[in-house]
Amino acid sequence: MGISELRQVGKPAEKLGASESYAAQLVRNGVISASDMALVQLVQKHCDAPLESILLAEGLTDEDTLLKAHAARLTTRCVSPADMAGLPTRDTAASPGDLLRAGALPVTDRDGMPATLTHRPITSTAAPPGRMLIAPRKQVQSEIARRLRTALTQTAQARVPEVESCRTWSGRLGLRLGLTLGLLGLVCALTFAFPLMVFTIFAFWAALTLVITISLKLAAFIARISQEDKPPQPNSGPVAGAPLPRVSIMVPLFRETEIAHALIARLQRLTYPKCLLDVILVLEEEDDLTRQTLAQIDLPPWMRAVVVPDGQPRTKPRAMNYALDFCEGDIIGIFDAEDAPAPDQITAVARRFQQAPPDVVCLQGILDYYNPRQNWLARCFTIEYAAWFRMIMPGMARLGFAIPLGGTTLYFRRDILEKLGGWDAHNVTEDADLGFRLARHGYRTEMIATVTGEEANCHLWPWIKQRSRWLKGYMTTYLVHMRHPRRLYRQLGAWKFWGFQAHFVSALSQVLLAPVLWSFWLVLFALPHPMDWMIARDTLVILCSLFLIVEILGMVIYAAAVSGRDHRHLMWWVPTMHFYAPLAAIAAYKALYELVLKPFFWDKTVHGLSLKAGAIRRSDNAVDLT
Repeated sequence: MGISELRQVGKPAEKLGASESYAAQLVRNGVISASDMALVQLVQKHCDAPLESILLAEGLTDEDTLLKAHAARLTTRCVSPADMAGLPTRDTAASPGDLLRAGALPVTDRDGMPATLTHRPITSTAAPPGRMLIAPRKQVQSEIARRLRTALTQTAQARVPEVESCRTWSGRLGLRLGLTLGLLGLVCALTFAFPLMVFTIFAFWAALTLVITISLKLAAFIARISQEDKPPQPNSGPVAGAPLPRVSIMVPLFRETEIAHALIARLQRLTYPKCLLDVILVLEEEDDLTRQTLAQIDLPPWMRAVVVPDGQPRTKPRAMNYALDFCEGDIIGIFDAEDAPAPDQITAVARRFQQAPPDVVCLQGILDYYNPRQNWLARCFTIEYAAWFRMIMPGMARLGFAIPLGGTTLYFRRDILEKLGGWDAHNVTEDADLGFRLARHGYRTEMIATVTGEEANCHLWPWIKQRSRWLKGYMTTYLVHMRHPRRLYRQLGAWKFWGFQAHFVSALSQVLLAPVLWSFWLVLFALPHPMDWMIARDTLVILCSLFLIVEILGMVIYAAAVSGRDHRHLMWWVPTMHFYAPLAAIAAYKALYELVLKPFFWDKTVHGLSLKAGAIRRSDNAVDLT
């Protein structure tokens, strides 16, 4: 509840506390009335937010006025950007990240005395204050970023420990190419010498992984539909009256000029108290167009841009690693540029974190698409997402498996995220990788029943490019975590370890060996099949019947996923998923090629296509949970 609502309630003004000298000073100076200050303090009891954050979020004053009040109370001065640039940096034991988080820069003042640039009196030990010089937090952080650019850039590229990162691959192109050519040469030689035997081996492996895949999906599906739709049990009872925490949301943007205005409008619909909301639009330094677009938008005080210095690899996880230290919140959330989150999403997340056991450090929301009617590809993509986020992932979580995260609508406890080193800047599916790193270190992810609408990739080649990036990241994640299988087994335990194998090996095998499975259609059409030499025709027919049963079971899962109110119109399109799935095979071979030659290349997804086509039919409203 904000100040305007409290005014309507008619809450009587309370006397200002004697210890609240800053609040009293603002009232004495006429910055805010005593009655409004009492309401601000009432809000502060329910929100873990500084006084000035509430005042700015409610529009009761401006930043310059608050900074001058701080300066007057501390008998110091406000520093302009030009002044700031002329003050040399003072040595400190604090790391660049510590300085950014504290919003404090140790400097030497004009008279040679030690001082600290800050936006308010320092309570952190990150930088010993000495004399305090007052400046806006944004300017202080920008100055820290400018002076410590090299250190911050290097940290963003290598926050994750080397043993859990794929960055060591950067100088091994010759080795990767040699191994790949050698393996291809061996396969080609064996195929030339024993063509039927090689095909049979591939067919056997494809069939085995198909059975494993459908078994895993069925187990997850049954676990999901047998689960009662009730809130998860808290660890120690409800947190009645506990103040809401501060939440930072990072939104990485790269060449998003078409969708920037829509993004800002969607974020402004969030109902979480704005004094507790810290939205960071993460921009790339070389992306002039997006920065110019945002410069033309009047951003609210709880929303700001952070520019990531140019460097390699130019990936989303590297940008988030850099922006992480700029965040103010105890909870870190991730949105994508085209996202339309449910307005009450962050409140639900904050309350769940307050009630969840300490080992639950990540909450994954449900992703859905708001343009499913645009074309056939968008419809099928929506069906696939519905099955994955509404059926398979919740079921896997309930079965106790570690789950690969989605790239958005993710929320983390900040302290654990920083402890694990954030994201692997070189992994192009940083979300899936982080999901398993969390599990390796004994932490859990929960699914939470809140929906974010996204834009379905509705054009064929952009879809293949996006899917190839996901598959390349899956390959990378598997290879990184399997560097030391015994260590992975000890960290995950038997159940999660074999679940990891079943998920990754089967998923990748299915898309890479899909053409081998397609060959069994020859049997159904009574045509010769390459395995006729080894398996009796009747056995082949039985095997093909098994494949058909697998297809039908897959359709059942898809149909159940879209049986809710907002998705029923997709039910008629479920049978066409049989023609949608083979597209992933094209993406898989592109991913395999890139894994060898350019493993860190980020094939960016183009957003805003549905806006151009006018395909959003529900005004970006949150999608039904049923």
